[in-house]
Amino acid sequence: MRQPNTPKRLKPFLLSCLILAAAFTLQAGTFKVILDPCDDGSITLSPALPEDGMVEAGTVLKVTTHPSPGKVLDAGYYSIPGRWGAMYHESMKAVFEVVIDQEKHLGASFIAAEEVAHLEVLHDIVYAQPGVKPLKYDVYTPKGAKNLPIIVIIHGGGWVTNDENIMRGLARELTRGGQFVACSIDYRWAGKADGDTHSNTMANLIEDVYGAIAHIMERAQSYGGDATRIGLTGDSAGGHLSAATSLMVDKIGDGGFGQQSGIFQFKPTYLPEGKTPEAIRDQMLGAIRAAAPSYGVFGGEWLRHYSEDPKADTSWSQAIAPIHHIPQATTRSVPQYLCRGTKDGLIQDAMVSSFAQALVEAGQRVQYVQVGGAGHAFFDWKPNPATKETFHRYGVYYAAEMKAFFASIMH
Repeated sequence: MRQPNTPKRLKPFLLSCLILAAAFTLQAGTFKVILDPCDDGSITLSPALPEDGMVEAGTVLKVTTHPSPGKVLDAGYYSIPGRWGAMYHESMKAVFEVVIDQEKHLGASFIAAEEVAHLEVLHDIVYAQPGVKPLKYDVYTPKGAKNLPIIVIIHGGGWVTNDENIMRGLARELTRGGQFVACSIDYRWAGKADGDTHSNTMANLIEDVYGAIAHIMERAQSYGGDATRIGLTGDSAGGHLSAATSLMVDKIGDGGFGQQSGIFQFKPTYLPEGKTPEAIRDQMLGAIRAAAPSYGVFGGEWLRHYSEDPKADTSWSQAIAPIHHIPQATTRSVPQYLCRGTKDGLIQDAMVSSFAQALVEAGQRVQYVQVGGAGHAFFDWKPNPATKETFHRYGVYYAAEMKAFFASIMH
């Protein structure tokens, strides 16, 4: 029997349906999964990867890591393209899961067991959640530690990428020899990079760092640390944040940031029960002894306040710039150890030199070290061989210098 013709008015509708169906099929189709080579170990996947590597969207892959004899897991990961090349999302668990929702690389990094034999490590301690992302830190404690000074490490990444995991190589080096506990912290990303509906300002990030320090100080004894002896370090964006939080402790308060003309205060994201911002300020004024900002931003056009407030002007950017808030050493001494690679294409010598000179003029102790041949981010640690090689070439030696700097002040 001959079928009736489709009415002409339905044809555009059916065509639209077919297009939408095709788009949905493409979106909910398959994605390529690439296994990166693993040195000193291997990984297995469940379900197993097809020969062509194409995996249906929404599939949850269970990744199991297998270190070779004498090795231990550094981190399992998946990576995707990002602002700085491959961006790693890491897990410190031997077995972890990855949801396939785009093309991803999977792999694992392994290191010699002796590299961490001196340590007890606590991962993912949440100290606050002011937005979408839980804010957390990792604690690296030398075995048997009691009442050691604490070095708080603040990661870089342009204020909008990375997390505390990228500084674990530095944490391991700073704790070697049993002189320090190290705490590597995360913070909100600036603007809306975390997915928050409101813009996170630079003041918010500084408040996060103060909140993390308050949380660490409250629990210092359980970490084998001394809450009255704190040093700060960080690289790149973390260099800015470590300098700012070390020098601007007197700005902690609940007066708000820029809400009243000329008042710029930082309220820590975490406050211990019963403690006011002023009480935390008084504790930190005595506890934060020194900082070692690496290839950081200390003033100038690079520092944005990220505020959507129409009142925000250049004074808001100056209020988060360390170079404008250096105390006189006769009032409060905060020694600084600065370093920068001579081949750093982002941070210029003049940027660090001007900060060093401002510290000198305030009577502060300062050491500025130029690392011959090094580029940017040589204190970072990632699973890829190139980053590890750079860290071993430059980071290990200058971590030892940094440790000697902190020891001269806190031991």
